[in-house]
Amino acid sequence: MRFPEFTEPWERYKVSDILDFYSTNSLSWEQLEFTDGELRNLHYGMIHVGLPTLLNMKESKLPTIKDGNEPKSYTLCINGDVAFADASEDTNDVARAIELVETDGQKVVFGLHTIHGRDNKGLTEVGFKGYLFSSRVFHDQIKRIAQGTKVFSISNKNFSECFVGIPSKAEQTKIARLLSLLDRRIAVQSKLIEDLQQLKSAISTMIFSNLNYEIVKLGDICSITTGKLDANAMVDNGVYPFFTCAEQIYKIDTYSFDSEALLISGNGANVGYIHYYKGKFNAYQRTYVLSDFQVNIIYVKYFLDKYLHNRIEQEKNTGNTPYILMSTLSEMKINIPKSEQQNKIIEILTSISNKIEIEQQLLIRINLQKQYLLKVMFT
Repeated sequence: MRFPEFTEPWERYKVSDILDFYSTNSLSWEQLEFTDGELRNLHYGMIHVGLPTLLNMKESKLPTIKDGNEPKSYTLCINGDVAFADASEDTNDVARAIELVETDGQKVVFGLHTIHGRDNKGLTEVGFKGYLFSSRVFHDQIKRIAQGTKVFSISNKNFSECFVGIPSKAEQTKIARLLSLLDRRIAVQSKLIEDLQQLKSAISTMIFSNLNYEIVKLGDICSITTGKLDANAMVDNGVYPFFTCAEQIYKIDTYSFDSEALLISGNGANVGYIHYYKGKFNAYQRTYVLSDFQVNIIYVKYFLDKYLHNRIEQEKNTGNTPYILMSTLSEMKINIPKSEQQNKIIEILTSISNKIEIEQQLLIRINLQKQYLLKVMFT
């Protein structure tokens, strides 16, 4: 896929013919800090999580090196330098790259488990390489040559085995402009979701803090037990048979986004189930990364299921923790309004949750659009 005004063929290069490589330091997180120090250091963990493809030091902040830990020799980065993460437990993340497009006059060095590349030949425009080295054609080659069993790694010598195409600089600029606009759209969408989640949390806290009904401990009226992960579960048409509860297997839609609870209502006139788990959805690979934390709450129906779920979520957010211990759940105090009042609370909070879900699904689609372009624009 190309812009219609460009027809000339791309030149094919070895990556090692495009980039010259420089040594990096091996400083750990314990040797770094977020202060106003002079020398900023890019740790490979920030490439895997948090940093955009195009790193602008006017908009992003890197940690500084603690006093007494400065390397004896180092190469300062300039605009257009590329950092690759040289190791990962996932072959999809080996050689994940960011391009430093604006140093903002700051002194930046690349650190632990990074490979520092620079185009000294002037073959590329600043901003193009970050996307070139995020493309499918590049990473398919990396996955074939990455070495390791549990942790996969590469070195700069491997780049002599990888080939990429380079278009004219005018086409490079246009490609980088399109993809950077998508990245900005992704950032705005992510911030919108974050703001909606904070809004829901604030409204939820306000609601549950101002209820004036009979208060009970959850453990006094509910059975709270350890959940059971179905180790033999297989994905079937996008649905994961995820856990067992009360001798039944319940399924969770693997296309949902970052869920932490599955509401199960019914199986008897007076009993309902809520299953909590700790896991995160990978929007790119459309898979879950799971932990062993699962809790079943089998509750007598003083509550509507979504009322209880929202109250537990409010407790979790108040405690500022990604999960709730069974002992915490047992001691949690909860009001018991009449069902009409519970329904009103559910309606308010569900409307915000539905809005969040819509925006999360849109974010997934924008990310998929970007991944599609990274696949078809560089082949």
